[in-house]
Amino acid sequence: MATNEAIQAGLSARGDGSALVLTFSGSWILESDRPLARDFLQTKHDASSFEALHFEVDQLATWDTALLIFVRDACAWAEAAGIKYRFGDLPEGVRNMIRLSQAVPEMKHREQPEPPDFFTQVGEDAIRSYHGMDGYFSFIGQLTIDLFAFLRGKAQLRWKDFLFLLQSTGPKALLIVSLLSFLTGLIIAFIGVIQLQKFAADIYVADLVGLAVTRELGAVMAGVIMAGRTGAAFAAQIGSMQVNEEVDALTSFGISPMQFLVAPRVLALVLMMPLLCACADFVAILGGMVVAVAISDVSFVQYFNQVEQAVGLNDLLAGIFKSGVFGLIIAVAGCYRGLNCGRDATAVGQAATSAVVTSITWIVIADAIFAVSFHILGI
Repeated sequence: MATNEAIQAGLSARGDGSALVLTFSGSWILESDRPLARDFLQTKHDASSFEALHFEVDQLATWDTALLIFVRDACAWAEAAGIKYRFGDLPEGVRNMIRLSQAVPEMKHREQPEPPDFFTQVGEDAIRSYHGMDGYFSFIGQLTIDLFAFLRGKAQLRWKDFLFLLQSTGPKALLIVSLLSFLTGLIIAFIGVIQLQKFAADIYVADLVGLAVTRELGAVMAGVIMAGRTGAAFAAQIGSMQVNEEVDALTSFGISPMQFLVAPRVLALVLMMPLLCACADFVAILGGMVVAVAISDVSFVQYFNQVEQAVGLNDLLAGIFKSGVFGLIIAVAGCYRGLNCGRDATAVGQAATSAVVTSITWIVIADAIFAVSFHILGI
């Protein structure tokens, strides 16, 4: 048996044939003075002369993480030198921890890929947009089928939940919609009356407020408010159910999530939005009246008579019709984002944010389309 021995602070090394044997003795604890594995092995022994690394702990008294650190570094040195190692009679805790650390490979530095060129980026964005639109159309198609099932009385839902949704999307939203609509009418009237006073045409502030609110701003303001209030709530509610696997539970029980969760929310918001829009129109006109009466010579009676002459039934119905479409957009966006939510809390927040952004974007697009269409049709 060939012997090559070096002793240092509770550690000895000897050559046993083609194997390098490390023998531990004394107390291997963090507070003790102990050698570093790589320094000890690299300076004392030539790796090319050994084929295996063994450990002996017959003389080991006490140990803690210090022993684990040394053994792990020694194994890493052996792997780098192409030497096999055997744990021998090392404590079971050390062996288990070493195996656990080796189960997760170290993160190696990887070169960052070059960013894609302009045309590649455009192509990837186009593909993502295509898949997104495909998902939306599939969702809308399934929703249409389930809405017909709801109208035939064959949908899987609880009427108690539907009535609660009507209350939360209608009466509970009335205060915030009325407040912001009142302020909107007040601002429009203030801006208009300042300009119209230059031409002694104060009375026409009623035309400005009445037409602007009934045709455009009443529906748009109600839509934006409900997108931030209700659309985000729909996405967060369904997204939380997705995270908690409640949607999967409904599916496993044979209950359609579209019929049970989506259809009631869509119908509730579509039914409540025209009522909220009508209320917003009335309150905004009142806000305009406050400014007109306060800073000009227009009286209450003159203001309302002028509004009656300027605003026709088609103007009022056009805004109410648009609000119903806006309600459909908000509900679909919120429910779609919720059902396609990820499985963590961050995904729920992202779903709510995406629902609001998507709703407002499509509300503006739809309003522009309606404006052009109504002008062509003479409405």
